[in-house]
Amino acid sequence: MTRNTITSIVSSVYAALIFGFIFLPVIVLVLFSFQDGRLPVPPFNGFSLQWYEAVFADRKLMSALLHSFLVATISSFVACLLGFLAAYALARFKLPGSAWQRGLLIAPMTVSYLIIALGLLTVLNVLGIGLSLWTVGIGHVVINLPLCFAIIYSSMGDHHINIERAARDLGASDVKVMALVTAPMLLPSLLASFFLSMTFSWDEFIIAFLLSRFDVTLPVEIWSLLRSGLNPKTNAIGSLVFLVSVTVLIVLELFLFGRTKKS
Repeated sequence: MTRNTITSIVSSVYAALIFGFIFLPVIVLVLFSFQDGRLPVPPFNGFSLQWYEAVFADRKLMSALLHSFLVATISSFVACLLGFLAAYALARFKLPGSAWQRGLLIAPMTVSYLIIALGLLTVLNVLGIGLSLWTVGIGHVVINLPLCFAIIYSSMGDHHINIERAARDLGASDVKVMALVTAPMLLPSLLASFFLSMTFSWDEFIIAFLLSRFDVTLPVEIWSLLRSGLNPKTNAIGSLVFLVSVTVLIVLELFLFGRTKKS
């Protein structure tokens, strides 16, 4: 065999191992969500949709699913908006201590979620604010704002300045420049930060567990199910969430990011 052939074989095996390591847990999760038995463990006993029916019939799981969607959507929108405003201010204006401000905005990314949750819990208790989905949303804004800021700030290149200056020369105010010129130019970065924030908020457990009370999100509800042992319903709800995530990603790639690359 030639050197190129050996390199191609090694590369293919390496790629197969990498993708297998990444997707094998997901494949197992989806496979055993159709398990015709009481436990989602080998051997596979046959195909059944009973656990998907059980998920849709479980009011607590459906309620937690709705709560997760609302918290993820609202907190991601707020984090993305605040991140955009902060990135625009620090990229377009000379503010005192701008380097320190950028560092402070990104600093929460280096802090454990447990520390952030305990700190927020203490502040909320001091202020007398009761725990609810709103407090969970506040916690998710705190952890996602640095991510949104970093993504958007890194996309605000100097080539955008001339377009913004031209808009101002034509009579546009700063607010219109941000809303009608800068935001559309940064749309891929805004959407990337929004959907990454949704992903992190959707999967986050520690903050959701410590800052919620009666109304809980999906990870907290799944944790309560797992306390009583393995349950195929967790596989089914996980498979549904994975299906929705993949569908959204494919739609965005085909109809938004694909058009952006072509343009």
